[in-house]
This record gives sequence, C-alpha cells and structure tokens, in this order.
Amino acid sequence: MAEEKSSTEEEVKWDRWQKKRVFVRELAGKYNEIYKDLLTQPRVYKSREKPFKGGPAKFGKHIINPQNAFVTQLIETHMDVIPPGSYGQKHGHMNSAVFYILEGKGHDVHDGERLDWEAGDAAIVKNGCVHQHFADEGKPARILIFKAKPAFLFSHLVFQKTVSYPPDHAPEGYEHYHPED
Repeated sequence: MAEEKSSTEEEVKWDRWQKKRVFVRELAGKYNEIYKDLLTQPRVYKSREKPFKGGPAKFGKHIINPQNAFVTQLIETHMDVIPPGSYGQKHGHMNSAVFYILEGKGHDVHDGERLDWEAGDAAIVKNGCVHQHFADEGKPARILIFKAKPAFLFSHLVFQKTVSYPPDHAPEGYEHYHPED
C-alpha cells in the first residue's frame, strides 16, 4: 500500500527527469524537401526566450536539442544555474559532456574525485561517470553544457540514472532566488 503524504508535505516534481522526451526525431521525406527545411532553420537560438525550470536549489533550461531544433539531431545544449552553497543531482550517463562555466565558482565530484572549477573553465565528464555539480558560496554558478546524448540514445547506449536529486529547499538567503533568463 502506498504511503500517503501529509497535507504539510509538498511533493517535489522534477519534470526534466520524469517526463517522456523525444531525443531523436525522424527525418522523413524527399531529400530536396529536407534540404530546403534545413536551409530555413534558424542559426541563432535566443536562450533568453526559454524560461528556467526547476528550483529552488537548481535551475535549468534546454537551449538546443532535437525536440526544438530541426537542424540538430545529435547535439544537446542546456544551461544550469546553481545558487551559492547548493548542488545539482548526483547522476550518471553513458555520454560524455563538456561544460563551460560562465559565472561563479564551485566543484564537481566525478566518481568520488573532487574537481574544482571557476568562471572561464571548461570541464569534461567522461563516459559512464557518476558526477555531481556544487556551487561555492558567493554567487550563483551558471554552467553551459554540451553533449552528444541524442547520439548515444540513438545507438542504444541508454544508461542514465539519477542517484539523488537536488535539495528540495533553497540555500539560506536564496529562498526567493530565480535566475534571470
């Protein structure tokens, strides 16, 4: 029998990890039609037009992926913002990832090894690595992530697991924080 939550407990829903997503879409039609469609696709995607989701301890937004950009089927780009003193989910996936630190300072833990980073650094998550991002005190960490996840999923290298979710509460002093788009 399922355990019932009390009326004072709020269930935290992590849409990004719990909803069905399409990672690789079909490209069907005559070559000429597909080619013309590719030529009319935007080459600049305004990330400010995409709202951040999540919170209160980690925020994220998808910028370019097969769900919203016909021109790319094999690359995914998203941005995470972690308030000072907070952290993201502990997770692992088969695909490697490159993340560029736009703002802030913090560290990652990759398979138990601590790796410090700060604005201007680029870091690599290797294939199959269980990792987690942490923002140091001071200012939020803004991280731009690039990965070939759709290619790995298309190749049936589908291992991806969340070991633990971000906190369900904001760090002290950031209870009403929301990143600017």
